[in-house]
Amino acid sequence: MAEPGMSAVAAVRARAVAVPDWFWLTAIVVVSAGIRIGLERRMVAPWIMIDEIVYSELAKSFAAHASFLVRGVPSHGYGFVYPVLIAPAFRIYSSIPDAYAAAKVINAVVMSLAAVPAYFLARRLLRPSFALAVAALTVAVPSMLYTGTLMTENAFYPLFLVVALALVAMLERPTPVRQVLLLALCLLAYLTRQQAVALVAAAATAPILLALVERSVRALRAFITLYGILAAGAFAALLDTVARGRSVYSLLGAYRAATNRSYSPHDVVRYLLYHVAELDLYLGIVPFAALLAIWLAPRRASQRTRIFAVASFSIVAWLVLEVATFASQESLRIEERNMFYVAPLALIALLGLAEEGIVTRRRAPLLVAAAVAAVLPVFIPFPRFITTSAISDTFALLPWWWIQDHGIVLADLRWVALGVAVVAAALLFVPRRLAVVLPVLVGVYFVATSVVVENGRHGIHLASVGSRWAGSHEVHMDWIDRAVGDKATVDYVWSGADPYTIWENEFFNRSFRRVYSLSGSTADPLPETPVTRRSNGDLVAGGTVLHAQYVLADGSTEVHGKLLATDPVGVRLYRVDGPVVSLTHVTGLYPDTWSGKRVVYQRVDCTGGRLTVQFESDPSLYSTDQIVTAFAGGTQVGRIAIAPTAQPTLSVPLEPADGRCTVDFVVGRTKVPGPADSRHLGVHFLRFFFKG
Repeated sequence: MAEPGMSAVAAVRARAVAVPDWFWLTAIVVVSAGIRIGLERRMVAPWIMIDEIVYSELAKSFAAHASFLVRGVPSHGYGFVYPVLIAPAFRIYSSIPDAYAAAKVINAVVMSLAAVPAYFLARRLLRPSFALAVAALTVAVPSMLYTGTLMTENAFYPLFLVVALALVAMLERPTPVRQVLLLALCLLAYLTRQQAVALVAAAATAPILLALVERSVRALRAFITLYGILAAGAFAALLDTVARGRSVYSLLGAYRAATNRSYSPHDVVRYLLYHVAELDLYLGIVPFAALLAIWLAPRRASQRTRIFAVASFSIVAWLVLEVATFASQESLRIEERNMFYVAPLALIALLGLAEEGIVTRRRAPLLVAAAVAAVLPVFIPFPRFITTSAISDTFALLPWWWIQDHGIVLADLRWVALGVAVVAAALLFVPRRLAVVLPVLVGVYFVATSVVVENGRHGIHLASVGSRWAGSHEVHMDWIDRAVGDKATVDYVWSGADPYTIWENEFFNRSFRRVYSLSGSTADPLPETPVTRRSNGDLVAGGTVLHAQYVLADGSTEVHGKLLATDPVGVRLYRVDGPVVSLTHVTGLYPDTWSGKRVVYQRVDCTGGRLTVQFESDPSLYSTDQIVTAFAGGTQVGRIAIAPTAQPTLSVPLEPADGRCTVDFVVGRTKVPGPADSRHLGVHFLRFFFKG
């Protein structure tokens, strides 16, 4: 009950203070999880390929028989912690759509738990109310939208912060127990995501930096356990790797591919600048500037602030360097998705603007920090990195894509960003009593960015919907399991159609097992079996005729067997129970169903019938009708004019010759779209329908 004479605002504040911190922290986690669960319902299908396929397959495998298989092949190149974490969803629910929904609920809870280590990390510098603000902002970052994906980010974000907390605690009191605990947590983080090698480097570097800052080299003696375990662990790992006959680079798991590149120092520095600038933009400028100000004047701060400065610098420097180096040769884009984990470190610095003795008030460090944070965004080449890859990897660029859609020339975005950044950086100089407003502004920025990322024209909701419909037009995504049962074995014979017809069906159906590729090029780096087609239609792998129980085939391949179901996207499900025979063979089509000048359709074991083909042109390439003429045995059997926006069909008779039927389609003209696509394109061959 409020005391007499107490204002209403003061009474509310008194009640809030009386509530224990654990209650508010729990509330933050619960509210965050609830919001994420609600948003996850809009993620109708996996869309970050092939990552989500890999982790769902590993989770299914672990749930079924405690192993880690992808398409029946052991996989040791990916972190295992996250698949184990979501495996209960695939164990409890036999229906994959239900398991998918349950896995996303697990994501929402686990990733929201990042608020807990963020709070305890902040409490080492800030008062409880400010630490709670850090916790709330930690689960408000736009990257929390990854809870709608089956990605390791969901487990790595909270674990990353636990490692950061352990590092700070170890620097405060470098007892052997704390040093061992830190390295054990680094190992757990590594088993979640091999990217955590940067955390090991940070753990090794931070004590040295602290000794330099405090001008006490003798202090390094307290970390002898840490360096001893690191040396012994590195030696044991190398010895075990060599004993198994593996390359040392195999310790990098899925990131091993990065070691096959020749890295240019110039490119690494350039991408490092891009990544630092984008991280500055992602954080909203002020948090980055505040963190930079702490780094610039550690000796004038308290011991706890010095420790935080050293730990945060070690973590950020190694992580961003690792990500930028990889991106400079591998992805060639800004990998915000791999570095957003450091956001809470900057948010602690942001709240430190309002806390005495955390962020320096000396003019020189503040000016340098503000100037650097204000200028960095101008170095981002927006036209280069605002592409479809940004939808999955670089959320902070999507609002700028939205701005470009509303009238700002893409090349001018850097100057708009510079103006916004200068205004934001100026807030670093607000009086301490007004600095409490800054977290509110940053929170609003995070929410606004999240809205654009989730629901914008180039947002993740539409990306998910697009992936779903690219893979299947069935009402029920587990339509294969519904037709044959989840204990059956279904193999996909892929002839080069849209790979999403593989991925989405594989994801949602337990019966999906192997992929046999007729195209000569694989759809993804996952295990696939290349097959060839004999003249009699038999499909052969390694000299052996394929046998299968059920076969899934795209529209360009018809298999001998009983047709059980057809997906409107063009995929057919057959019961074979024996050798796999491809009745049809189509040449002259590109994977996206565009033709060249000539397309040949062949059918074995053919006694006649009719073939119906659906076509489509493209008004961006052709403004007048396209003519397609069909020939059989040198005789014209059909002709059609295809308007730029139409999808007409042509039906032609099939006449057998030695048990085969052949139709030769000749396109009237072809055209090269432009420098980005040098193919000579005719028309789309959307569907082939045979009726005997």
